[in-house]
Amino acid sequence: MFKVFRFFLFLISPERAHYTAVFFIKRLSRFPFLSTFLSAKVKNEKVLATTFLGLEFKNPIGLAAGFDKDATCFSAMGSLGFGFVEIGTVTPKPQEGNDKPRLFRLKKDEALINRMGFNNMGVDEARKRLMSGDRNGLIIGGNIGKNKWTPNAQAKEDYLYCFKSLYDCVDYFVVNVSSPNTQQLRALQEKEPLIELLNALNSENALRGNKRPILLKIAPDLSFEQLDDIVEVAKVTKLSGIVATNTTIDRSCLTQSEKRLDQIGNGGLSGKPLKDQSTAVIAYLSKKTNGTLPIIGVGGIHSKEDALEKLAAGATLIQLYTGFIYEGPPLIQSIKQGIVSSRETVQ
Repeated sequence: MFKVFRFFLFLISPERAHYTAVFFIKRLSRFPFLSTFLSAKVKNEKVLATTFLGLEFKNPIGLAAGFDKDATCFSAMGSLGFGFVEIGTVTPKPQEGNDKPRLFRLKKDEALINRMGFNNMGVDEARKRLMSGDRNGLIIGGNIGKNKWTPNAQAKEDYLYCFKSLYDCVDYFVVNVSSPNTQQLRALQEKEPLIELLNALNSENALRGNKRPILLKIAPDLSFEQLDDIVEVAKVTKLSGIVATNTTIDRSCLTQSEKRLDQIGNGGLSGKPLKDQSTAVIAYLSKKTNGTLPIIGVGGIHSKEDALEKLAAGATLIQLYTGFIYEGPPLIQSIKQGIVSSRETVQ
């Protein structure tokens, strides 16, 4: 059934297809028998329960940031079988993002290129929806960023505003300084500005009665030396964990012609071509820290084998985005069964 649905979705523009898919998922989730069908249980599903940073997840499969930017469909996505949903990236004030078209399918590569530019309705709107929505035990993460017109020297004020706004309606935070689609944003990954930003968030977190885990989302394009800096930053700021990775600006693994890529232009690449690159970052960070740095693995997961590879590399949780676009809800169930089988084998 999903392949037929995908066929028609792929006949329209990617961004329009996204909103169409969300529309139907939200409405189907209102009918219990349909949502049950879409998220068919796997045997021994209790085996999937995962503890991460003191939080209890029904399963380790999450929806990555970027899909539910404005917290409009997190409940519906939970009904499909996700164990957690990361909303955002949200910014203090609403912004339209970059000019359209800004989302492109690369069907042969099972990939996407996007330059969305943090388009969102603003953190206050996301907060309203999170406070009034039905979570039904779903873990929610808040992915936070800065407005595009905010200079990097003042970026921490944007992140603090988003942190304060979402504090009492999300379970963990992800600091996004690694999107390639906001000018100069990746400069915040450099050691000194990153420490300053994370320390500011830590200070605000310390004022609260129940601290929220704070994770950092990093780019897959960092050198080993830069990854070493990330590890040091994590130690100095007592960072809760890492989300590895964001999209890549690398195009070397694509089968597309140079002409087609020139037509598309700039943007972050996600999907199958990112799989090995993101797994390598996970493995490096895990080995460098002797497995002590909590990691959420994301990038190029299109099968249960891909998911198990991320977990074996050192991730505790995984997230889907582009793989979900191409494979749909059946991918969630396939990964669940793969994890259950692997854990039962170990036991």
